Amino acid sequence: MLDLMSDLWQFMRVRKKFWLLPLLVVMVLLGGLLVLAQGSAVAPFIYTLF
Repeated sequence: MLDLMSDLWQFMRVRKKFWLLPLLVVMVLLGGLLVLAQGSAVAPFIYTLF
């Protein structure tokens, strides 16, 4: 996982694709939210967002 993050950072730095960073951060946060809420009572409320 650390290698993947390192490779992505090098790609963005070399090719000046820094606009990808906010997209990646949002995707990781949404994925983490879905994984954490999967077994909780909050899950029905989060799934209505999507």
